[in-house]
Amino acid sequence: MRAVVVHGPGDVRIDERERPVPGPGEVLLAMEWGGICGSDIAYWRKGASGTAALTHPLVLGHEVAGRIAQVGDGVTGLDEGQPVTVHPARLVGDGALPARIAGRTNLHPRVRYFGSAAFDPHTDGGFSEYRTVPAAQIRPLPDGVGTEQGALAEPLAVALHAVGRVPALRGRTVLVNGCGPIGSLVVAAARLHGAQTVVAADLASSSLKIAAAMGADETRDLSAGERLPEDVDVVFEASGAAAALGPVLRAAARGGTVVQVGNLPGTAVPAALGDLVTREITWIGSYRFVEEIDEALGALRDGLDVSPLITHRFPLERAEEALAVAADPAGGSSKVMLRLAP
Repeated sequence: MRAVVVHGPGDVRIDERERPVPGPGEVLLAMEWGGICGSDIAYWRKGASGTAALTHPLVLGHEVAGRIAQVGDGVTGLDEGQPVTVHPARLVGDGALPARIAGRTNLHPRVRYFGSAAFDPHTDGGFSEYRTVPAAQIRPLPDGVGTEQGALAEPLAVALHAVGRVPALRGRTVLVNGCGPIGSLVVAAARLHGAQTVVAADLASSSLKIAAAMGADETRDLSAGERLPEDVDVVFEASGAAAALGPVLRAAARGGTVVQVGNLPGTAVPAALGDLVTREITWIGSYRFVEEIDEALGALRDGLDVSPLITHRFPLERAEEALAVAADPAGGSSKVMLRLAP
């Protein structure tokens, strides 16, 4: 079978690998679609994503969906040919957490995640024609939800988790700063959670058009000199740019909330944070998700249209071109999809 494998910085290849066989408690997936994420780009460009660095080749991809090709011994409730997506996280160890974060499995200190070099050996992702997956990580797609949509359940779950960090969003004004794929999905998630008004801000007009299609009432083009709104109840910072922190904190209302969704740099950077204190802003982080992938699938079943997010589609053999398009900030891409089936 073919797989998209990163061997080092700037070195991604289409490798031939043995087709895997499912063991007890596993299923074999015939993969159909995969969405390119920022971590995939980071491994390709730099050989690392955050603190996770490559020490040997890695199959990319954690936003994936396909169909069950074979069921291993002991697996019940799943059938060959069934369309599914994957919860890409598997806890290492007994899964025990301190009482203060009980149930927040995304904060478990040791998690194997599809397409991650955090452990050695690495955890291969799903950008391949076939992949064995523990049955516990399989999520069947609802009727009417195709595998291309299903591959976007994972990033939608990230957005839903971020929105869920603010328990009372209904009727409130929301700003989403940074409208890449996650930011635009946060727009949709805020709508699902009852936000009254959603304002989207970005430096790229193409991203703002997608945010509008995903439900933003108003957009602010920062590259054209437009400014962030003032006195916003809840701000979702999805750009991950340290330079955005000062303006975002200023945009939040006194006593408001800022949810940090975008990954911030892991190194020291200058940032204007004074308003955090003087405006008594609650600034909270949001990391991956717990089981919001089930909520995401329910939203897709109930008619949430994520197709405006998809700007490009490439076959598996053109994976490097797809990564380059996804990585180009001037190219106008949002979610770039790989067709993984032959």
